[in-house]
Amino acid sequence: MQLADINVPARGAYTQLNDLIALRFAARQLTLRRHNRALSNLAGPVKSNFRGRGIDFEEVRSYQPGDDIRTIDWRVTARTGNAHTKLFREERERPVLIIVDQRNSMFFGSSHCFKSVLAAQLASLLAWSALGGGDRVGGLVFNEQGHQEIRPRRSRKTVLTLLSQIAEYNSGLPLGSASEEDSFAQMLTNLRRIARPGSSLFLVSDFRGASHEGAREHLFELAKHTELTALACSDPLESELPRSGTYAVTNGRERSELHTGDRQLRDSYRARLQQQSELLRHDLIRLGVPLLQAHTHLPPFALLQKYFGDTRR
Repeated sequence: MQLADINVPARGAYTQLNDLIALRFAARQLTLRRHNRALSNLAGPVKSNFRGRGIDFEEVRSYQPGDDIRTIDWRVTARTGNAHTKLFREERERPVLIIVDQRNSMFFGSSHCFKSVLAAQLASLLAWSALGGGDRVGGLVFNEQGHQEIRPRRSRKTVLTLLSQIAEYNSGLPLGSASEEDSFAQMLTNLRRIARPGSSLFLVSDFRGASHEGAREHLFELAKHTELTALACSDPLESELPRSGTYAVTNGRERSELHTGDRQLRDSYRARLQQQSELLRHDLIRLGVPLLQAHTHLPPFALLQKYFGDTRR
């Protein structure tokens, strides 16, 4: 299998399963458990209760000088008449869920690749890295018409199943008559049902619909009980219209012309995007959720290496 070139942006309107599998070699240079300072700063002043791995109860033994009094088992102490303390061990593996957006809004790009392809490659790198770190990996792939859940397992077969579902959803774009008005909130409803407390969640999306009240409430609940990281996919054309001129644009089904010579239109377009981006950033900072900005014209591996690069290599 040909190795993926991790130093260039993703390419194309559609992803290929072989390309997602090939990213497993690059993912060896990433360590999701190793959150560097740059990632912590993205979360703002609010710190999640679930940074890093959890702990499991192991046994009760007699209290010894130097033990933390907060771990004293008062029931056993009262029953035996002697002080006893609880012992815990570090959780050896955790569920890692990778949520991948493949809605119609992701089927867009002006340079190198579509956002849907960028999301697929980011998800692949995250999945292979989590598996290599000994974590149980699963996920949820969604669009306007439905979703597919993959239960977390420490298994290469499970990662391949996740990637196959991503490729299948991606190949189905653009969808026919599909409403995305509440698709993001509906996805979060499903995610809350399957995400166990303490799980590590990576949400790869353009976050279209995240400002709706229902979606904001679901994000608030998820952030309380899980370790959530947001990866927002965007394209340069979404933040700034091209220079004045007439451009042919298509949604995959229809073709029309875009006139960008009106300065008021350009300013209004830019301001609207900035307002949406600022609202998302503010909401996530308030929840202590790091927000990573991914762009179609930049290599997806470089973004993850910045925050999850394994400095031991």
